[in-house]
This record gives sequence, C-alpha cells and structure tokens, in this order.
Amino acid sequence: MSQVANSNEPAVLGEEAGHVRLLTLNRPRHLNVISPETVTLLAGYLENWEKDDNVELILIKGAGRAYSAGGDLRVFYEGRKSKDSCLEVVYKFYWLCHHIHSYKKTQVALVNGIAMGGGAALMVPMNFSVVTEKTVFATPEAGIGFHTDCGFSLIHSRLPGYLGEYLGLTGARLNGKELVALGLATHFVPSEKLSELEKQLVSLNTGDKDEVKSVIEQFSSEAVIDADSILNKQTVIDECFSKDSVEEIIQAFEAASTREGNGWIASVLKGLKRSSPMGLKITLRSIREARKQTLGECLKREFRLTINILRSMISGDVYEGIRALTIDKDNAPKWDPPSLDKVDDKELDKVFSPYEPHLELQIPETEECRWDGKYENSAYVTSK
Repeated sequence: MSQVANSNEPAVLGEEAGHVRLLTLNRPRHLNVISPETVTLLAGYLENWEKDDNVELILIKGAGRAYSAGGDLRVFYEGRKSKDSCLEVVYKFYWLCHHIHSYKKTQVALVNGIAMGGGAALMVPMNFSVVTEKTVFATPEAGIGFHTDCGFSLIHSRLPGYLGEYLGLTGARLNGKELVALGLATHFVPSEKLSELEKQLVSLNTGDKDEVKSVIEQFSSEAVIDADSILNKQTVIDECFSKDSVEEIIQAFEAASTREGNGWIASVLKGLKRSSPMGLKITLRSIREARKQTLGECLKREFRLTINILRSMISGDVYEGIRALTIDKDNAPKWDPPSLDKVDDKELDKVFSPYEPHLELQIPETEECRWDGKYENSAYVTSK
C-alpha cells in the first residue's frame, strides 16, 4: 500500500491500494485514544472516500496493542476551566458516528486489542468487525461521572434483555468471543492470522460484501463462550437490571449475591458502589430513553448530555473521575453528590433538557444532504 498521510506520524494514517483504503489509528503509546486530530482526520478520509467512486472497501485497525481506548480524557480535563473547549471535538465525533453507522462503502474493522467507549464506536457499526482473543470491549464511562455515549445508549438498549443496562452501569468487559455471540462483532479470528487476513482483503480489491465475508470466513474460528461468561448470567442480570432505578438495581443485585452460584456478583457490586452516583443515574436514564429512539435522536441526546456534563451543569464528577483515574491516579474520587439518594431528579432533568433546534447536533435528514450539518456550518460557529 502507498501511504497517503504525511511523514510526521499523524494520529490517523491513510493508505490506498487499488479499490481498498486502510485507516490506522496511530497513537499506540496512548492506546490510540481519540484526540481532536483523530476526529478531524477520520472525518476527512471517510467523507472523501465515500464520495470517491474508485473506493470500494475500507479497513480500519489500530497500531500497537490497542484498537482504541476511547476518548482522550486528558483533553477533557485540560479544558475544564475553559467553557466549551471540547464542544467542537464532541460535535464532530457524534456527527461522524452517524455517518459511520450509515456509511455507503463496505467497512471492515480489524480489532486486535482494547476497544472501549468511543473507540468501540469505530468497531460495532461496521459491516464486518473482526475480533481476536486479545480484544477487550467495555463502556466504562458511568464510573467516572460520564455516560454511555457515541451511539452506545442505542446499541446497549438493543441488546438481549437488560444486558445493556448491565454493561453501561458496571463497565463490565467482554472478550472477542462474547462480542461475536452478542452480535457486537461479526467474526472471531485468532490474532496470528489477522495480518494474513488483512493482506487477503487488500488483494481482493473489491467491496462486494459476499466476497469480503467469504475471505473473512476462511480465517474465522467458531466463537464458543466460556462457561463462566457473563452471557450465561442473563437470568440474574434481567432480574436485577430491569428495575426502575439505580438504587433498586443495586438492592436487587445485593439480594441476588447471597444466593448459591452468584459469587461473581460481589466484585461487580463493589465497582458499582465506587462509581459516580450522578454518572450511574444519567447512564440508566439515557439507555432507557434510547429504547424508544432512533440513532439520530440518541446522538442528539448524547451530545446534549456530554456538553452539559462538561459544563458541570449540575456536577463536576467527570473531572473528579478523570483526576482520580488518570491524573493523580489515586482511585479515590470525591463525588458530588456523594450518594445516590442525594441526586435530585429535577436537577437530572436539566441535563436531559432539549436545546433550541439550532443548537442541537445537526443530523442530516436526507441522502441528498448526507454530509451537511458539519460543525463549521453550525450555529456554534456562524453565530460567533
């Protein structure tokens, strides 16, 4: 493949070979977290390639041991004292998430490592998402005072039973075989075969979905989940995580933990109780609302939630969570409010309240206007 990107090692490398294009998330020392540069480059490549009749197949992979560990939390933290310093990158990425879900060219994600939060948004919506025994998925945002975003309120709401609530509230991890079993990935391929699979897909030189699928299947193995997989705990999860409130969920989960065979619950409960009360409340409500919403509606809501959280509208928990996790690394956050019973539902309503129409995330309504609604043309820029 001939490299298109320049030589100063940008956050995303774009390469081309015939009708195939390869995107490499290229911040391996930082687990390929999604920076403002990452979003800008991804959006540029994907728009140009969708419009290019010569492009048929897009491959996406991560450099190093991660696919992508999600959003760059340090960017959020460093912007905490400057209002809306992250508004542009948030708007651009949520807008891009809509286009990734509805992309017109065949996409294959080659996921050999960590794929969390926003990073997983570059995996799950693809036509084909190939995972390995090294793949680790999670949406752990609630624990640090944030919420399940980048379209995952919708994705989680569509999972069997109440597994989505479980994953969103606990940040539980799934391995590659579990992802395939759930339909969050399409194929399991042993990691030692991934490089050859990539070569074969490039050589295929077509985006024909049947041909692409046939090549991937030649390298695939059956995804048999382990006996102790969380996917085998669905009855308990549904019993507990179907409750109306976070308090009731925790109460039911505690009761279930006393029954024989439920020893696995103790460590999960411990994590839940350490999490931001505000983050848990927002996440549960967000996933529940997503059950009745479209992708576009979910992304608009997630955009509002993110901006309101970053504005510390009712709590600064997200910054305290990032501080405790990645800045000071003391793992001793001081949440505000400190407990679930102190979270005011009326305050919570403020975070979910719709914006004026011109300030919402602008999701294209028709195919003719598919690439409209960009941040550069939004009210956030034009009204300055």
